[in-house]
Amino acid sequence: MSGLNLDDFGSLVERPDAGVRREAQDRWQRLVSPAGALGKPAELAEWLSAAQGQVPARPIARPRVLLFAGDHGVAGLRVSAHEAGTAVALVRTVLDGGAAVNVLARQYGAQVRVIDMALDCDPAELPADVTAQDGEGHPHLWRQRSAAYAVWYLRVVAFLNFLGAVWVSFGADIRRHNVEDFFTPYLLTSGFTTGVFALFFASTMRRRKRPAWVLNLVLSGLFLLVLALSMAFPEYRGHVQNWITLGLTGSFVAALLVGRREFRAKGDRANPRHAVFVAVGGLIVGSLISVLLVTATNTERGSAFGSSFRYAIMRMIALDPNDDNYANISTPGWVDVVINVMSALLFLLVLYVAFRSPRGRALLGPLDEGKLRGLLDRYGDRDSLGYFALRRDKSVIWSPSEKSAIAYRVVGEVSLASGDPIGDPEAWPGAIDAWLAEARAHAWVPAVMGASEEAGVIYARHGLDALEIGDEAIVETAEFTLDGRAMRTVRQAYNRVKRSGYTVRIRRHDDIPAAEMDELLERADHWRDGETERGFSMALGRLGDPADGRCVMVECHDGEGVPRALLNFVPWGPEGLSLDLMRRDRDSENGLIEFMVIELIQRADEVGVRQISLNFAMFRSVFERGSKLGAGPVLRIWRSLLTFFSRWWQIESLYRANAKYRPIWEPRYLLFGKTSELPRIGIASARAEGFLEAPWLPSPLRRRDRDRAGSR
Repeated sequence: MSGLNLDDFGSLVERPDAGVRREAQDRWQRLVSPAGALGKPAELAEWLSAAQGQVPARPIARPRVLLFAGDHGVAGLRVSAHEAGTAVALVRTVLDGGAAVNVLARQYGAQVRVIDMALDCDPAELPADVTAQDGEGHPHLWRQRSAAYAVWYLRVVAFLNFLGAVWVSFGADIRRHNVEDFFTPYLLTSGFTTGVFALFFASTMRRRKRPAWVLNLVLSGLFLLVLALSMAFPEYRGHVQNWITLGLTGSFVAALLVGRREFRAKGDRANPRHAVFVAVGGLIVGSLISVLLVTATNTERGSAFGSSFRYAIMRMIALDPNDDNYANISTPGWVDVVINVMSALLFLLVLYVAFRSPRGRALLGPLDEGKLRGLLDRYGDRDSLGYFALRRDKSVIWSPSEKSAIAYRVVGEVSLASGDPIGDPEAWPGAIDAWLAEARAHAWVPAVMGASEEAGVIYARHGLDALEIGDEAIVETAEFTLDGRAMRTVRQAYNRVKRSGYTVRIRRHDDIPAAEMDELLERADHWRDGETERGFSMALGRLGDPADGRCVMVECHDGEGVPRALLNFVPWGPEGLSLDLMRRDRDSENGLIEFMVIELIQRADEVGVRQISLNFAMFRSVFERGSKLGAGPVLRIWRSLLTFFSRWWQIESLYRANAKYRPIWEPRYLLFGKTSELPRIGIASARAEGFLEAPWLPSPLRRRDRDRAGSR
């Protein structure tokens, strides 16, 4: 607000109504005894009533806390309780969510924002929304509305283009008003190609991608310039339609300019080169296929290759019914539609390659891994999935104080985190803010797989929604027993395997000689079901690494001493384990895995363990409640559907396998931003877990891990 006189600014602010304030005071005198019993809160309530102009005051629906921070020059004279330059440390505490103001704000669901007034530090050390001035940290309402208008303009245009492509008479009306002296608004034609073009632009603009904004501004700006120059001629400005087109196109360009600061999401630097490669190759292949279709289905004779080529190119652009220029070409209507749809798909692929988000930060390197291990040493017992943050195909982002971090992986433009943030819970908000800010900067869709309820509450305060996706099975070793009628089946299976001569050996990785570890790795690879290594949220993705010496290996041998199965567990704090890997020989005894788990539970003292986290049971509550008497029709249908898909994926079988140990069930949640993003998140999660494979692309289009983080 530089340059604005405070007196002038004060005149712009509406004063609280003194009459309403007196009414509020009279009301307090009638309600409260003795007078002034509520003290300052009563005064604040009176002021709020006066500001709102009503008694009683309306509850504040969206509370906000603004904290103005700075280092006063007088602190250099040592008259302050804090030394000069120490305010930035207090700011970092607030950004991490560990200050008193954060605790109070969380009680009322209020968002805390810090504003740099005069902090004695390098502005680069602070987040952008702290150092932003003149409202840059929170975009002005007009910028938000302008950006939304641009997106909705493109959506409406896409709808009209698709409608014109399938509704012949409506499409003909659009094209009749887009010839000779007539102009239609920016991107409004009739055809699948322009419909896909506008729809894809609407999608990328909704995600605030800067390259999409630049291209739209260039194209619409050039079109507006041509249209404005044409209006200088009487044959053009004499049509009301052209003036409407000028107004609509001008409003779109104006919306782009006003909302320009909203579009900050970055793209990959290699995208333009790859997009050109796809466009050139696609045009060559698509035009040849189109010419072959036209030539093969043409019922007229005497058409040259050049005419067929021009006709095919024209059909790639629009479904134009005016065939006066192609009298010697007559093709079925489906040929025109096929050619136009092919061009639409080509445009879609080119746009996807041009605007796709970057893959992500450098993957986990030695420096970040060392810091994560330090946090796990102090806070690793909070989350059984914490150790899986050390997967080396993940990236990590830190809170400002580096007391907390979030490990994530970018899959299909989804920033996919798993489990809870690592580190001090008081610093979780700072890490979440940094992670969400990075997702916005790259137009990634943020999502969290398998968060606990504690972390889910924190994520929800940052604008994410929660969906319960299943439960984690946790066994308390001191409370586990094979006695009782409920454990009869498990007890019988355990005794049967034990009588067959099977034995179990339990060791930390540090206690396994290198030669034996190599043999175990070879057997684990041999016993693996398929080539794809599955697992992301509850899998470490490696075995036998020297850095994982605290992991526990459970080996099983038959009566002849031949290895038949192995289990690997990662540390869960100092006294817990979390299941990572299960491998067994297909020719071994049934029930072998259950036998090994029970042996580990019964002999947990050998490795100093009191709790063990087993498999994650997705949608456990559906199977449990759906099988009970009185379950509703929706729940029964949902259970039947999951049972059907369990034929291919281990959904129900994992629940049954875990339930036999009578564990403690801890719910786990999926955190997401918008419901419309759930399909994309589901596909990304399936890819990360190894259930889906990404489609093959030519080598110039495949992403490379450019920054493998060897120096991080």
